[in-house]
Amino acid sequence: METASSQIPALSVVAPMHNEAGGAGALVDEIAAALKDVDHEIIMVDDASTDETVETLKAARTRHPQLRILRHEKNAGQSRAVRTGILAARAPVIATLDGDGQNDPVDIPALYKKLMDGGDSLAMVAGERRGRQDSQAKKLASRAANAIRRRLLNDGSADTGCGLKLFKREAFLRLPYFDHIHRYLPALMVREGYEVAFSPVSHRARAHGVSKYTNFGRALVAVRDLMGVMWLNARARQPGRVEEEA
Repeated sequence: METASSQIPALSVVAPMHNEAGGAGALVDEIAAALKDVDHEIIMVDDASTDETVETLKAARTRHPQLRILRHEKNAGQSRAVRTGILAARAPVIATLDGDGQNDPVDIPALYKKLMDGGDSLAMVAGERRGRQDSQAKKLASRAANAIRRRLLNDGSADTGCGLKLFKREAFLRLPYFDHIHRYLPALMVREGYEVAFSPVSHRARAHGVSKYTNFGRALVAVRDLMGVMWLNARARQPGRVEEEA
């Protein structure tokens, strides 16, 4: 179900892109097919690509008018690209997925239904990858990092690095923003008093482009970010139910 530009869609799908010309068009096609029964918009955020990513997306827009293309003047990273898309989104519910095609859009409807059926307190359904199609070194590094993070933050997430997440836009906008926030969304949602659920999703091998991260580079920022989120959690105080007096 395609969305006219004057309408407010039910779901906004946001994907960051950097030098993904080889798979950008196919990913848009897959998202549109997976959500044919959901009123949606697709927001692709090009993070200052140096290849033909934008041109490929413009070609895809001729097939899918619900596609919106945002472009960063300067490369700002995955978290900023995701936030750019969320700020521009018109729907009350956001779906994020990686722009490299490793997340399968066919999983989005099930996560969307789980979120919609979860009640007011459920703010996020986060995907957890099964059968990961990554190198053994990357899988081992990710497993170790997730175990440490889960123990220190107690967020219940076994795979916070999975890019496929469904959440309420209003809840996201309440969170403190920092670079690499996308790896700590479950913990930050819980900190804000929301419930978070998890759901298994599939994972595919990268067919185009190259990874934007290395294990060493990810580890360098992970320790600092983890300490920062631990500090945020330690400083959190919940007011309980808030009521307005008549």
